[in-house]
Amino acid sequence: MLCAQKKVGLVFFPAYDWAISPNHPEREERLLYTQDQILEEGLFDIAGVVELKPDPVVPADIQRVHFCVPDVWSIATESHFISAGGAKTVGIAVSERQVDKGFALVRPPGHHAMRVAHGSRGFCNINIEAVMIEFLRCQYGVDRVAIVDTDCHHGDGTQDIYWHDPDTLFISLHQDGRTLYPGSGFPGELGGPNAVGYTLNVPLPPHTTEEGFLHVIRSAVRPILDDFKPQLIVNSAGQDNHYTDPITNMNFSAQGYAELTSLLNADIAVLEGGYSIEGALPYVNLGIVLAMAGLDYSKVREPDYDRCQIRQSEAVTDAVKSVSDLILAGWQGRNQLREKMLEKRQSHRRTRRIYYDTDGFSESQQEEITACDTCGGALKIDSTSDRGAHILAVHIPRKACPRCQETGHGWYDDASVRRFDQVFLQDRPGDKYHVKKK
Repeated sequence: MLCAQKKVGLVFFPAYDWAISPNHPEREERLLYTQDQILEEGLFDIAGVVELKPDPVVPADIQRVHFCVPDVWSIATESHFISAGGAKTVGIAVSERQVDKGFALVRPPGHHAMRVAHGSRGFCNINIEAVMIEFLRCQYGVDRVAIVDTDCHHGDGTQDIYWHDPDTLFISLHQDGRTLYPGSGFPGELGGPNAVGYTLNVPLPPHTTEEGFLHVIRSAVRPILDDFKPQLIVNSAGQDNHYTDPITNMNFSAQGYAELTSLLNADIAVLEGGYSIEGALPYVNLGIVLAMAGLDYSKVREPDYDRCQIRQSEAVTDAVKSVSDLILAGWQGRNQLREKMLEKRQSHRRTRRIYYDTDGFSESQQEEITACDTCGGALKIDSTSDRGAHILAVHIPRKACPRCQETGHGWYDDASVRRFDQVFLQDRPGDKYHVKKK
């Protein structure tokens, strides 16, 4: 009998009862073809490849990450609870050493869902990776986490959630935001003042092939991960970089995804995008599972694969090398940049306008973060949506110093529900969540 070198746990959840519309690219067939391929190839006959069943998350799991407006039940359906639960299930299995690695093949996806959630954007309502990570931190004492997002779209939601967290390294490889939704993810986006350099973005030009992706992994991502020394590596495993994907412009292959998986050596992979339902997903997911298990993936190939037709141009190669060098320099210069940003500042502010493309409305945010040498800083967000909701969200980080805890509690206590519809408090040191309403 064939044996996996590393034991891998798989969770499937196609979400039969959730769809944006019957013919939308984000639909249940995304996983059904993969399930069929896994079964036909006999992967569950391999010793060490096992299927796990998802347990739904509970509201408290989501409230560690999100401020859901007006509440969790208005943002997340039962399918979202189970999808996040699939990620949580593989996280538990890895943490308890039931398996060496885990892959959550679940939908709905989550990496466009930000800390404040008024609705759905980029097909995402809640950030399933972040929900899993914060549960593992709370229950298993996981501290330093690296998230490598290989979806074709910039993981702007995950970036937002961890923008101020120096214990979370977020790296996103994606198609250049000047050519694709959500229009963000540029090298200058490096994180907040207390965590600058721990957000790293690699915008790649359209028509990048595995040659470009693997160059970035080898020359920049792996050296940065080795330097950061995370306790846990999570791959937001979007598969819409494939050359057959209908809504993107990249030229990645199933072989490329498998090799990337092997090089990255993540502990947990969570499915994100990927909309070539028959032409890509069954082959890509098969390659990823084999690579995670340490098995031969050299024969995994799409029926129409022709390397000559998707060859990377010299101009693309040069652009990839340039941006790879740029993010490595950003990582190496993070300490000097942080010192410069924290000079003579008690707090930092930023104003943003966020578009919820799936639901068709906008949100305005005014954010303030305390400058702090010892923790991620107390954070407050004044948020108003086109739908009329006006809220104040206060976040006290997991390892907050006494000064930032006092600041955060003061913001919450002083905020009046005469001005805001709701005032939220995420008290991570106490693992508590409070809401004041009119």
